[in-house]
Amino acid sequence: MRPSNARGLGRALAAAALLTLAACSGNNTSAPAAPSAPAAGAGVTAFTGARLIVGDGTVIENATFTLAADKHFGLVGNTAAVTLPAGVTKVDLTGLTVMPAIVDAHTHLSRERDALIGDLKHRAYFGVSAALSLGQDDGTDVFVVRKEVIPGAALYRLAGRGITAPEPGRNEIPYWVTSEDEARAAVREQAALGVDIIKVWVDDRLGKYKKLSPEIYGAAIDEAHKAGLRAIAHEYYLADAKELLRRGIDAFAHGVRDTDVDDEFIALIKAHPGFVLIPNLPERGVATDLSWLAKSLPPAQLEPLQAAAVDNAEAQAFFAIQARNLARVSREGITIALGTDGNTPWGPHLEMADMVATGMSPADVLVAATRNAAAFLKLDDAGTVAPGKIGSFIVLEANPLDDIANTRKIRDVYLRGDKIDRTTY
Repeated sequence: MRPSNARGLGRALAAAALLTLAACSGNNTSAPAAPSAPAAGAGVTAFTGARLIVGDGTVIENATFTLAADKHFGLVGNTAAVTLPAGVTKVDLTGLTVMPAIVDAHTHLSRERDALIGDLKHRAYFGVSAALSLGQDDGTDVFVVRKEVIPGAALYRLAGRGITAPEPGRNEIPYWVTSEDEARAAVREQAALGVDIIKVWVDDRLGKYKKLSPEIYGAAIDEAHKAGLRAIAHEYYLADAKELLRRGIDAFAHGVRDTDVDDEFIALIKAHPGFVLIPNLPERGVATDLSWLAKSLPPAQLEPLQAAAVDNAEAQAFFAIQARNLARVSREGITIALGTDGNTPWGPHLEMADMVATGMSPADVLVAATRNAAAFLKLDDAGTVAPGKIGSFIVLEANPLDDIANTRKIRDVYLRGDKIDRTTY
């Protein structure tokens, strides 16, 4: 007999002896009943019946999706094809539409902690789960908030201090550089602080300033890549956009604004498969009804906004250039992500409408505002309603595929698995 078998036989005999002693004693030795196992669906919430805009261009009618106890999506599919475990909590969304939470890839947010957190909570109110602040972010608070996950607030990502040529009279937060060495030093300093991306401005502000030279912004791009970071540019002119692409830029924070893009521009972008355009369209210059904001903004804030939302022929002409350029880029299959510039929490809803006005389909715009923008921010668990992704989504009272303005008809916002309080703005 092998030793291992002997040890097994010994354990069996010992167990038999214990049973015999128990049987001979006068005590009741029956074990208490084992607690019943929790139902397989305990801690799981199932949302049923909604039209689900997944975020990758697909739509599931009469969908069911689940949120697990870890706040991530579990089952996702047509209700008829999803078998729910016993014990789930059900939420009926019949007649409603669900889409992933929005990601804003171009903002300029506050820099002091309390104000910044306020910005992020206001964005969550409008269904935004994350925002990237591009290049005017200094001080210590911004880097502390960057590392935090704040309940009821969008995630925060940043470019820190951007890089530009000297612009006397304008914002002095960005580095004003005049040499390649200064540009490289600026990149290294921001990389050491933990920024998510490097921002460069290449713009003469309509002839008011000298632009960064290709050699200087090329050095910044190169240094960013050495640090494992991407570089994004604020550009205005087609000629500069082409040279930025030749120098390896990874993204544009605006579309080209001086003229229509050409075949060479498209070819240069396509030579960089990972390139992303954040069009950040200007005002359309058309009269716009902002009454949908009345439940959120006080009259003193809404009234001047509404008064300014009038027809403007000059603005319409400026928009038209960028609209044609965005339509061309979209037709060419280049990756587009949503960004709004500035610090307007409801801005993504306006931007999506502007993007549709250029000729993009609502479906493509929703992909740009969710999956593509999340990927640009490297939020790998966000951007779509899919198994394993974080549970951030918007419940809408109407279908934005029919009318993109329906993204504004928000019933509920869930952020990282929790329904946020939208009773006050």
